[in-house]
Amino acid sequence: MRELVRTTDPVLISWLEAALRGEGIEPLVLDLHMSVLEGSVALLPRRVMVAADDFAAARRILSEADNAFDDD
Repeated sequence: MRELVRTTDPVLISWLEAALRGEGIEPLVLDLHMSVLEGSVALLPRRVMVAADDFAAARRILSEADNAFDDD
């Protein structure tokens, strides 16, 4: 497994999970339940992990989305 992104943004995580699954890549979100320890203030980032074999394709998906939002 390789870390694709580390973020505190739940919307980004949700979108990324859907986008990856739509391309046949199964993500694993780590540290998802750390809010129990932090008090739900989203201070601790969550990590989106993908299989090493899927990492290049996952980076491409993330990069294409980033480029699409930068055009605004």
